[in-house]
Amino acid sequence: MKRHLSIRVKLFLSILLAIIASYSVLLITTLRNIDASFEEKISRDLEANLRFVRYQLFTGANQVKYALLLPASQVKTKEYLLRRDTAGLSGVLRDIKESLPFLRFAVFVDSSAKVLASLNGERNGFPFELKSLAESALSKREPVLSCETASPALFQQAGDARALSPEKSGDSLLVAAVAIPIIHDTGRVVGSLVSGIPITKNAVLPYRLQEAFGSDLHLAFLQRNLKPFHGAGDDFDLPDATVRAILPVLATGSTYRGEVRIGDTPFKAAFEPIRTVRGDMIGSLSVALSREYFTRMRKDRFDGILASALFGALFSLIIAYFASRHFAVPLKELSRGVQCIEAGNLDFRVAIDSPDEFGALAGSFNRMADTLRERDTTIKNKTLDLEVLNRCLHEMNELLESNVAERTAELAMEKGRLEAILTSMAEGMVVTDRENRVILFNPAAQRIFGIAPYKMIGRHVENIDVKGGFHHVVNSIRDMRTGDLLTGGEKDITVGQKKLRVSLSPLLDKSWEFAGIVMSIRDVTHEDEVNRMKTEFISTVSHELKTPLTSMKGSLQIILGRGEGFTETERELLRVCLRNTDRLIRLISDILDISKMESGNYELSMKPLSLEKLVDESVAEIRAFAEEHGIPVVNGIDPGLPLAFGNHDRLVQVLTNLLSNAVKFSPRGKEVRVDARTEGDFIVVSVHDRGKAIERKDRDKLFHKFSQLGGANNGERGGTGLGLAICREIIELHHGTIYYRTGSGGGNTFCFTVPVCGEQP
Repeated sequence: MKRHLSIRVKLFLSILLAIIASYSVLLITTLRNIDASFEEKISRDLEANLRFVRYQLFTGANQVKYALLLPASQVKTKEYLLRRDTAGLSGVLRDIKESLPFLRFAVFVDSSAKVLASLNGERNGFPFELKSLAESALSKREPVLSCETASPALFQQAGDARALSPEKSGDSLLVAAVAIPIIHDTGRVVGSLVSGIPITKNAVLPYRLQEAFGSDLHLAFLQRNLKPFHGAGDDFDLPDATVRAILPVLATGSTYRGEVRIGDTPFKAAFEPIRTVRGDMIGSLSVALSREYFTRMRKDRFDGILASALFGALFSLIIAYFASRHFAVPLKELSRGVQCIEAGNLDFRVAIDSPDEFGALAGSFNRMADTLRERDTTIKNKTLDLEVLNRCLHEMNELLESNVAERTAELAMEKGRLEAILTSMAEGMVVTDRENRVILFNPAAQRIFGIAPYKMIGRHVENIDVKGGFHHVVNSIRDMRTGDLLTGGEKDITVGQKKLRVSLSPLLDKSWEFAGIVMSIRDVTHEDEVNRMKTEFISTVSHELKTPLTSMKGSLQIILGRGEGFTETERELLRVCLRNTDRLIRLISDILDISKMESGNYELSMKPLSLEKLVDESVAEIRAFAEEHGIPVVNGIDPGLPLAFGNHDRLVQVLTNLLSNAVKFSPRGKEVRVDARTEGDFIVVSVHDRGKAIERKDRDKLFHKFSQLGGANNGERGGTGLGLAICREIIELHHGTIYYRTGSGGGNTFCFTVPVCGEQP
């Protein structure tokens, strides 16, 4: 059987693990920080000691330099050197020795670095080992300090023979030397004074520093092979491997820092090269710090940290025990409550009285139990309600099925009626889908095109194999698909000997997307023939009537002009006859004009025209009519407007017709105005009146033949209904358009366009 840990044990282990992990991280971090701090302290101490030793190295030489500046600058010294007076120079050196008893050697050299006098006056003219130092001071013309190596013979010949112990007289010495140039008042360098202090003689400096820093500091002055100078660290012995690692670094002039072992003791050491005034490495300065002292300090601190860690671990164990006990009791109570709720006991409540999160969780649990009990009661009640609703829905479903069956029967009947209508109608009907495939082709379309329906259903409308202009219909369908889907169209085409009128209407789906085309096809061959015969009849009758009417008009004019003996009533009757004759002649002229225009046999001669002059002529023709009605007519044409290209008489006819209509339908005292503007290659001419706006239902028939807005019995406003139709035909012959729009401030505006003349003056 698989054993499970209780929640109390889990909490105890979790808390204990978290605390131990935190302590472990803290302990490891502390140990690492201590190691890092010790390493940093060793590096800082090593660098500080190296700087201090470097400073101490030249302390004595600096004191000698400042002490020798005075005798070197005396006039007698310069004169002795200039005269190469050895005795005088030896006397100066004896004076220097008295003031500086610790001075071990000093010499005067000439400008070629040859010894003239020494501290030991009995040995002059010997080879000088520090010649390069003297030459450097002579060339730089300033005092020069440098570490140099010198043999014991230098001290025996140029200084105090007590500088060395006899048994060590064969070893080289490390000397802190100073050379002071002596410059005559004339500016000539006459020689230099060279002196120095042995650094490694009897190891005075190393032992002094050793006493200052203790046994943990190891100081040595080393030769080029890293062997110590005599008396400057005789116990300093490095392994060969360490020497091979250090020498390449020193040869580059850099300081070597690293771990070394001196004897059996590990040290953190720094090796700095010692160079002469020429830059040659003659040895190195070594400062080493023992790690044993720092190891002892680190061990003491580690012991304290480990003791604290053990105490913290014990304390963590106690905290984990009591914390797990505090958390486990309310969690067990909540677990028991969950089990009761799961078993269906919705009346169980958790008894935890605590101000912390467990108390809040217990309160939430009890409120959840209350909510569950309420919802359980509600669900039971809703279940009963749903059963009742289910029965009602079943009854409604049966009723809907009955209604659907009835509606299906009605739709089937409606479909039958629609098919009967489509079959019996005289117009051809062709319906396509969104892919332009034919889905309906009625018998009338079969008779018109002479194609059986089964050959068309499912085929593209472009594939209808008929002769004539049906391709125009196909082009219109394409335009309809890419253009305005709400706009239909009408096309007149010829197929064989038949003239067909095709009406196109788009089909749209619920999302107002293109879904197909409905084409209504009507055979208008007979209608066109009747219209042709009617036009010929009207033209013939008009010609036959115009001749006698012209004779009657002439006779009436002669009678009125020459007749005498008529009463005023008789004359008025004759004038009425003359006016009616004029009216009949104008009516017949209008009928003849529109017949010619509709027949396509009417041609216009075009020429450049000034619209301003055309309007002036038109206003002059109706001026008497306008004054009779009290209507002022204003010519608002800009004189700078380009010339139009058109027929003078016909454009005057259009303007006269529009102006007379504007005067006729304007209230007395309201002006009629003519304006014009250019739009691209056309001039737009507008005639504005202030009369009552034409109703929207009458606007579509404005330019149709025999359409009148005023009644036939309205004598003054009546007419033939041909004026605007003739205007439309004339403007279309000018390749323009005529249209109506309401005025911006009320009234009516009739506009027409004429082309701009291509050649302007």
